[in-house]
Amino acid sequence: MRLASAEINLTALKENLKLTQQLAPNSKVMAVLKANAYGHGLVKIAQHLQDADAFAVARVDEALALRTGGITKPIVLLEGFFDPSDLPILLANNLQTIVHDISQLEAIEQANLDAPLTVWLKIDTGMHRLGVEPEEFEHFYSRLKRSKNVAEQIHLMTHFACADDTKDSKTQEQQTLFDTLVSGNSAPLCLANSAGIIGWPSSHGSWIRPGLMLYGVSPMLDCVGNQHGLQPVMRLTTKVIAIKRVKAHQAVGYGGRWQSEQDTYLAVIGMGYGDGYPRHAKQGTPVVIRNKRYGIVGSVSMDMISVNIDNNVDDIAVGDEVEMWGPHLPVEEIAQCADTIAYELLCNVTPRVSYEYIT
Repeated sequence: MRLASAEINLTALKENLKLTQQLAPNSKVMAVLKANAYGHGLVKIAQHLQDADAFAVARVDEALALRTGGITKPIVLLEGFFDPSDLPILLANNLQTIVHDISQLEAIEQANLDAPLTVWLKIDTGMHRLGVEPEEFEHFYSRLKRSKNVAEQIHLMTHFACADDTKDSKTQEQQTLFDTLVSGNSAPLCLANSAGIIGWPSSHGSWIRPGLMLYGVSPMLDCVGNQHGLQPVMRLTTKVIAIKRVKAHQAVGYGGRWQSEQDTYLAVIGMGYGDGYPRHAKQGTPVVIRNKRYGIVGSVSMDMISVNIDNNVDDIAVGDEVEMWGPHLPVEEIAQCADTIAYELLCNVTPRVSYEYIT
């Protein structure tokens, strides 16, 4: 039996999808499943998002894993393909590709394919990562339209850089530029990621592509999921493996980075960076034991963390469950305590943690 467990609530997942659909009732939903469905389990999550209209992944191997797992819905490759030899694989597995670079365009034009591919043309409106430059848009679009290897309907998309901050004008500037470029074009449009869906309703195009919000986590700055009505899907837990008495001024853990000012008790719990818990979590980062919060102390080790339980030694026992994040402790809060983002924590859960799917 493994100590650390990630309980994945499939009912919460479905409710988050329903909320997403309610926020953008006139848009189709492309559920983003990249990075093992943000650490939740790629195929299992896809199997329980059957009300989504399509799925999106970052890379071909993720898409093929979905197909192997019996997923038949449309799948879009958010980074496109990386080599011309990928094109027959895309066609054989009914995968749709984003085009964001001249090398991809030329590879499609020069390919000898048995049927056309469905293409999403990505425009760089200000993210400055992937996408064709605004002044190149018409050139790319016309060449794709002329290619026999491209399906007649081309989708158009962009990606927001700062949508998590509704006070930042960058998103409106990007949307305005995109709208100007595609004005008069009847192609399906896709702008909004999770932050766009929640924070920028005017960006809801023909398609939306929720990712983080499906897993119950807020994509907005300084917010947690339940502020939007979202339900956390992952509950990461472990157990108390020892109760340790320490005297005042005794140093605890590697480097002796923490000392109690008085005699106290610690609960040693079976969790560490070997399970994906952030090593740089600050002193006092909370955990929940028997519905009460306690703060971690000392260094996060590979396998163990010490928690200061003060004089509550009679209230806590070896074997008690410890919630590291979940319904009683938002993962966004833990991310803030570790100077990182919730995305990273969810994606970093390691194979040593057992997964349990509940409804």
